[in-house]
Amino acid sequence: MRISVVDVGSKTVRLMVADAEGGVPLPVHTAKWRLRLSEQVKPGEPVPEEAVERLVEAVDGAHRTAARWGAAGPLAFATAVVRAAPNRHEVLRTVRNRTGVVLCTLPGEVEAELTFLGARRWMGWRSGPLALLDIGGGSLEVAFGRGRLPDFVASLPLGAARLTHEFLEGGEDAVPSERIRALRRSVRHQLRDVAARIRWEGPRTAAATSRTFQQLGRLCGASPGRHGPFVERQMRCSDLGEAAGRLAGLTAAERARLPGISAPRSAQSVAGAVVGHTAMKLTGLETVTLCPWAIREGILLRHIEDGPSWWAEVTRRSDEVTAPAPVPLHVATTTS
Repeated sequence: MRISVVDVGSKTVRLMVADAEGGVPLPVHTAKWRLRLSEQVKPGEPVPEEAVERLVEAVDGAHRTAARWGAAGPLAFATAVVRAAPNRHEVLRTVRNRTGVVLCTLPGEVEAELTFLGARRWMGWRSGPLALLDIGGGSLEVAFGRGRLPDFVASLPLGAARLTHEFLEGGEDAVPSERIRALRRSVRHQLRDVAARIRWEGPRTAAATSRTFQQLGRLCGASPGRHGPFVERQMRCSDLGEAAGRLAGLTAAERARLPGISAPRSAQSVAGAVVGHTAMKLTGLETVTLCPWAIREGILLRHIEDGPSWWAEVTRRSDEVTAPAPVPLHVATTTS
């Protein structure tokens, strides 16, 4: 069986085509289309028409590519930038009408559960009680669990792109210390209760996923991606704290010349580093393992194990007039 997943994020549209023999998603082709939605959509504002056009083109390209690789219609989802937009339903309908792809949005808590599932499978049972951190463009997902699925999940509006808009005036220039302090105060305030829960649970291992963490990990000394996914990559809280201070003192152009920091993400790298460092400090995580499996792999695993019925329910709820309620993978305590 060959399946595909399309991930509409804050910066790119990513396609993964995978074979599912033996119950494990084995990638056979990946592709991405640059979108930069977070640069065109301010928090709380609608997705502009020109951005919708680019989204349609990217999703259509992903659909056609998946078909060339022999995969059926993709499992397509959009993350926080589209999910939070007032015209979310119009965007989803436009994509469906123009491309034939049923694009849906996932509640943040479901994103956290699926990401945890992917990380748990990658990390294995020997990792024991597992904490998860995932920084997206619009939100931060946190999860904890002792088994295959999490016992606790939370989704908070602490995405790197969102906070760059709110606190750092776009992030192109070096950031004054008072703005960093204000950003840290806000992150601490919103993370306080979630962090207390993670400390109380006492995780044995912590995984960090997302492009933001991968790039910050490279900056902090982790092996580059060309060494392959099986190289163990870890990042220490103290190193991330130093990196956050270093990034804040540079312009976006200067940050883009550092190891791991890409030009498209350089503006939001400061906010990402501050969120990541603050989250690690508050949760008591001295080290995180940089995990290459995340939400896309979680969706593929769920589809392989439980068939199309769950995904059909997700897409149905995404079409509802009101914001969709979480479609649980597991009975988990949630915090919003």
